[in-house]
Amino acid sequence: MKTDSLNLKKGIPLKKACIQSPARLKPPRIMSCILLIAVLRQILMVQGADWPQWLGPDRNAVWEEEGILEAFTSSELEPVWRSEIGGGYSGPAISNGRVFVMDRKAAPFKPKSNEKGNINFIKAHIPGTERILCLDEKTGKLLWQQEYDCTYTSVYPYAIGPRCTPTVDNDRVYTLGAEGDLLCLNTKKGDIVWTLKFEDTFSAKTPDWGFAAHPLIDNERLICMVGGKGSTVVAFNKMTGQVIWKTGSAKGPGYCAPGIHQIAGMRQLIVWDAETVCGLNPETGDYLWQVALPPTYEMSIGMPRIEDRKLFVMSFNRLSAMIKIAEDGLSAKLVWKSTPKTGIGGVMDTAWLEKGYAYGTGHRGYYTCIDILTGKRQWENKQPTNRSTGERAGGWPNVFTIKHKPSGTFFLANDHGELIMANLSPQGYKEISRAKLIEPTHTVGGRQLVWSHPAFANQRVYARNDREIICVDLSAKD
Repeated sequence: MKTDSLNLKKGIPLKKACIQSPARLKPPRIMSCILLIAVLRQILMVQGADWPQWLGPDRNAVWEEEGILEAFTSSELEPVWRSEIGGGYSGPAISNGRVFVMDRKAAPFKPKSNEKGNINFIKAHIPGTERILCLDEKTGKLLWQQEYDCTYTSVYPYAIGPRCTPTVDNDRVYTLGAEGDLLCLNTKKGDIVWTLKFEDTFSAKTPDWGFAAHPLIDNERLICMVGGKGSTVVAFNKMTGQVIWKTGSAKGPGYCAPGIHQIAGMRQLIVWDAETVCGLNPETGDYLWQVALPPTYEMSIGMPRIEDRKLFVMSFNRLSAMIKIAEDGLSAKLVWKSTPKTGIGGVMDTAWLEKGYAYGTGHRGYYTCIDILTGKRQWENKQPTNRSTGERAGGWPNVFTIKHKPSGTFFLANDHGELIMANLSPQGYKEISRAKLIEPTHTVGGRQLVWSHPAFANQRVYARNDREIICVDLSAKD
């Protein structure tokens, strides 16, 4: 429902439209205004409760919905619905009563018995089909699907499906597959509006672990990390797919999603490619500043987090750093880079940054809090990365961190498929409760795990593995 259907005159504030002098305001009019305000408030609450892209409405991992439970009442959460799905890391996006998610259907792949070398770097050509699925948010019923042939060429143990969460913008949904297939579809029926392939258009090679940087909508632009000469970052016209601007020639696009931030009084597009952390003008693609920070194996994954011109990043192989952006927003410098005893060094998660402290999962399995001014560790705790049964975290442990703003509580989704409610502060980690959310089904490093970021919308959480997508009610019960 749109506010236009309420016949409000454009340009007239709600208060001015309803509030008159006491002599002219009649009781029926008072009731009409009260009802109108209540309806509009409800509309805004519903619209604000959606999760239309990776990390939520503002791409900041904040859930702003009221009426959420204070603790789990059982050790396993019961789904409202569950629907069959194929493989993939793509998280769900929720918008206007619909759930959008990507998956892949392919025959089981058996590597050659004589393959030599580190399994985490061996590539293979694996035929299959990538799909975009649209489900009913309340029931999980499949409303439509769109699919296309897609042979994977990336490292095969991780070639289970798409990485990127769909990005929904009004009546269109944008998806990016693991091999660089970029699609714009109509949300109602799934009709393709436009499509292109990064390799064909920009000669961009598929990264070792597939394209994984979630597309970003910024006004009329769709911004993607692409790769290729002169096209590390590309802004498309979201309506037509035509290139508005392109820039950069890094050796790879990395895996980190782009984000828009207000810095030093200006809007900046922050990206982290295979070589540098950069601030760009989102309208033109012009570079405002660059700081060299090449991650090991080009594995920039977690989004940079910003507070008071201080930018924190972390990546594989114990890499953490803090970059300070100048007061005019046109230059930046590296303040510190981690040592074995400082920083976090998260692999796949995006850190939480608040009041000068960063929280996230390090590669050694510790959920860690650091002072971003120095990188000094305040505390480390393995409780979030360990299973409730006591099973310890395996290789490359991961915990996604989401803040529930009304309560100040955090939801932590670990790779065992558990959802944890906890309080985080510089003084320590305090767990409130945890429950099993979804079965870990993907095998990596000799263990079963789930590496897909859940969505939080309309008092529910939506999660997926390689077999199913589920919806769980998290509302507070009377």
